[in-house]
Amino acid sequence: MARRDKVNYYLDLADVVSKRGTCLRRHYGAVIVKNDEVISTGYVGAPRGRKNCSDLGRCIRQEMEIPRGERYELCRSVHAEANAIISAEREKMIGSTLYLSGREVATGQYVKNSNSCSMCKKMIINAGIEKVVIRDTEEDYREILVQEWIDHDDSLEGVRGY
Repeated sequence: MARRDKVNYYLDLADVVSKRGTCLRRHYGAVIVKNDEVISTGYVGAPRGRKNCSDLGRCIRQEMEIPRGERYELCRSVHAEANAIISAEREKMIGSTLYLSGREVATGQYVKNSNSCSMCKKMIINAGIEKVVIRDTEEDYREILVQEWIDHDDSLEGVRGY
């Protein structure tokens, strides 16, 4: 058996972390790594003390038929990236890499074309994280330099004067 490459090793950790998720639609796991040391992990779940969607047996966004990537303010959960950032010291995150893995709850398949939402992108930028690696399949992934999110500010799309 061949030794697992390091990137997929950390993505495998993110995948295991995602299994703690409580969302009824998608399970995401995030792992922040710097200098080959795991700094923090996070998964999707309601804020501490609040009931999770899995406890309630319902998802408000699903009931309202809200498409993926829209109206996150209605979601009960804190995203995996945000939970990992909340649990880490900023000094340790500067120059780090965030590994992200997501699976569809219904099928167990990896989420297609996965990416961090606009709120998580802002937190990743402010945390000082340098790179985000997103799993597409068991072996395939994408690497995104956070500087690209800064240089190509998608929050300005459709805003006049910019």
